[in-house]
Amino acid sequence: MPRRVRPLALLAALIGGAVLAPVFSADAPTYDGDLSDNPRAQLGRQLFFDPILSRDRTVSCASCHQPARAFADDRALSLGVEGRLGTRNTPSVMNSAGRTRFFWDGRSETLEEQALAPIANPLEMDLPVDDAVARLLADPAWVARFQDTYRAAPSPRTLGRALAAYQKTLNTVDSPYDRYALGQEDAISDAAKRGRLLFITKAQCVSCHAGEDFTSDRFKNIGIYNGREFNDEGRGGVTGDPAQKGEFKVPGLRNVALTAPYMHNGMFKTLREVIVYYDDPGKVIPDSIGRDAQLRDPLHLTEAEIDDIEQFLHTLTDDRFASRATSSTASPP
Repeated sequence: MPRRVRPLALLAALIGGAVLAPVFSADAPTYDGDLSDNPRAQLGRQLFFDPILSRDRTVSCASCHQPARAFADDRALSLGVEGRLGTRNTPSVMNSAGRTRFFWDGRSETLEEQALAPIANPLEMDLPVDDAVARLLADPAWVARFQDTYRAAPSPRTLGRALAAYQKTLNTVDSPYDRYALGQEDAISDAAKRGRLLFITKAQCVSCHAGEDFTSDRFKNIGIYNGREFNDEGRGGVTGDPAQKGEFKVPGLRNVALTAPYMHNGMFKTLREVIVYYDDPGKVIPDSIGRDAQLRDPLHLTEAEIDDIEQFLHTLTDDRFASRATSSTASPP
């Protein structure tokens, strides 16, 4: 069986070698539509797709975390109840197990806490968690499901645990890059192979996007903050630390080709626009405040190199995940 690798092993896989190691452990739970042996995740899946958790019963978790989009949204800013516009781009909830800090600003410490926050958010589902629980308690079918699963009635604790249990199954393990990392040379194109090397050398992407999910799981100011038209303080707004203004959680790159638009504000529509931005951030936002020193100088990527990096990023799409997720857009029974 393939084994879970440490970041240094992943770096070796990125650089090259005779036989490359896979990125995810094969025994990790994967999204395959069959949760019959995982009753907690099965309950969480039912809740995830049911609009009962929104004030007017029109919005579910899956309304913004769309399976066909790798559990992200194709809008720059998602729409909540009554068409209310959110303030940030919806991040994917894939590959969340084992991570620390959630949301772009890291305001939730656990996945269980994160799962409850959109329910109460006035711009999203706009239903106090206690009211959501009361709705579930008023429905004998939901009460029976919780009793069967947790031997307890619906509560904020069991609701958060069920939603988190489902999100923890949303892992991806079978992308072209993974097959290439196992030694299948023809799994990715020559352009993608060149892009892979650029990713860790000239483009320096691996300094933040490393590890099993291609993320440092840290916060970074990449230059999309100037205190004026780009005034979202990100992590600094949570901690109150001026040095962290404009810092946002580094997202993972698994299935990144499916999750456009990009950045916390959804300002870039394509992967190419993202790469062009990183090539010279100061050219796009010259008056940014606190941009990380590593992004101070232009990379001077050629058009062909940008093409190659984009091709590499496409190899991180788990085709099996995407096809099965597409078939699960409707509320499950």
